[in-house]
Amino acid sequence: MPKQRIIAFYLPQYHAITENDEWWGKGFTDWINVVRGKPRFRGHYQPHLPADLGFYDLRHQETRIAQSELARAYGITGFCYHHYWFNGKMLLEKPFNEVLASGKPDFPFCLCWANENWTRRWDGLDNEILMKQNYDEYDPEMHMSWLVKAFSDKRYIQVDGKPLFLIYNTADIQDLSSKISIWRKTAKKSGFENLYLCSVNSVHNRMSDTESINLGFDALVDFIPNMETLKFKKKTYLPKYFLYLLINKLIILLRLENKVNTLPLTSVFSYKAIANHKMNKQFNNYKILPCVIPSWDNSARKKISNVIQNEDPILYQKWLNAALKSVGHYSAEEQIVFINAWNEWAEGCHLEPDLKNGRKFLEATLNALKDYKCK
Repeated sequence: MPKQRIIAFYLPQYHAITENDEWWGKGFTDWINVVRGKPRFRGHYQPHLPADLGFYDLRHQETRIAQSELARAYGITGFCYHHYWFNGKMLLEKPFNEVLASGKPDFPFCLCWANENWTRRWDGLDNEILMKQNYDEYDPEMHMSWLVKAFSDKRYIQVDGKPLFLIYNTADIQDLSSKISIWRKTAKKSGFENLYLCSVNSVHNRMSDTESINLGFDALVDFIPNMETLKFKKKTYLPKYFLYLLINKLIILLRLENKVNTLPLTSVFSYKAIANHKMNKQFNNYKILPCVIPSWDNSARKKISNVIQNEDPILYQKWLNAALKSVGHYSAEEQIVFINAWNEWAEGCHLEPDLKNGRKFLEATLNALKDYKCK
């Protein structure tokens, strides 16, 4: 019997926190960005609005249980919660901490250290930093001492007895190999055989596969979108993009920003081309854990945005099925496929049902898994 595990990335953002009140306004959550989404071109699907689960608040246990029940019903093995750690200071930690403390929902999980700066522009780059990752003061032993509390939970996803832990942006961490060594030693002191560490090939991670493995990672997560997928622009949308870019440059050149709004810049990419490329790609000898998206669109959050629109659940199903096949030759517990994401609503990237597609992408997820198991 195939042992493939499908893990969906999970955004714990949908609840008010003091910091977001200060930075974005009282009561801010990402739902505010979601409902502001507007179409930028003919046929552009915006806004993405939730259906079955509504505009939920993740402080409510009932919501978290409903999410897990829905995920389990459609073949999702567990959630990979984004973990925001800034030298002991955590953000958006309440939902996961309550999952940990309450024991509910009884649904597997792992963590991904989303180690980006928090900035005014939502891109993790150094533009008006709100919360900075200061690696000069980073204490890997203190961080791992907190993490092992999560690792010790019976629901935590392991690979051959080793807790699965992902690092989103490895390229920015100085002297990473020594930090990895400390992480592993601290985990062993806490009674674990070791860690199963994954470097996420995110759009900001400029490190090569070889460099990541040589630093001491066990596997790589072929996160989507990444720099490779952003090569597949739809040329028909380029004239409008460059026209708007020229107009914006003129506005800035003439110093009219305070009088005239710059125009939104939207790069449109081909989901079909990306899916076909990934389905046909031959990976190297390293352990590559694939990642699949139903679609992706951050125009609700950003004025300069990228759109990978997909309205074909069957194409997504084929891609997911191919991803499941691609890990079939790994050891039983390394047969893992990631989906980005369970609930990234402001990035147009969610398996949770929306008003337009309902549960079609959840159904496609389950069908891909059933189709693989029948072969």
